[in-house]
Amino acid sequence: MLKVQEIREIIKLVDQSSINEFTYETNGTKVSMKKISDNVVVQPQPVVQVEKEVTAVSQPPTPKQETMQTDEVDVKEHTVNYDFEITSPMVGTFYSSPNPESDPFVSVGSTVSKDSVVCIVEAMKLFNEIESEVSGEIVEVLVENGELVEYGQPLFRVKTK
Repeated sequence: MLKVQEIREIIKLVDQSSINEFTYETNGTKVSMKKISDNVVVQPQPVVQVEKEVTAVSQPPTPKQETMQTDEVDVKEHTVNYDFEITSPMVGTFYSSPNPESDPFVSVGSTVSKDSVVCIVEAMKLFNEIESEVSGEIVEVLVENGELVEYGQPLFRVKTK
C-alpha cells in the first residue's frame, strides 16, 4: 500500500509534468491520476490479481481526491520485466538480512539459485528462512526491512534464467 507521502510526491511530479494521465501499481494497489483542466485528480482503484488460478480483488480505502495546479516537467515511466514472484508463505515481519549489522541476503541485481535464502519472515518469535523457488536475477524488492507481510504477499520479483 502506498503511503500518503509517496502519493503526494507522485502528485507533485504529475502536477509539474506535461503528461495528462498517470497510473502506478505496486503491492496490489493501483493509483491513477488524470489532469482535468488545470487540476490533478487522484483516485485509488481496486486491482485484480490472478495467481495460481485464484482471483483476488484488493479494495483500497474510500478514495480521497487531492487537487493541485499544473506546470510542466518530465516524468519517466519504469517497467520491470519479471517471470516469477517470491511470496511470503506466512504472516509475519520481513527481514532482509540475518541480523541488523549484516548485508541483505539479496538486493536488486542479485543472482539467486533455487533454494537460495532471500529473506527471513519472523512469525511467533520463530525466524523462518525464505528460499527462492527458481534460479534467476532479483529485479525488484517489494517490501522494506521490518515491514509486516501477509500470507501470499509478493516479496521479490525474479527474472528467471
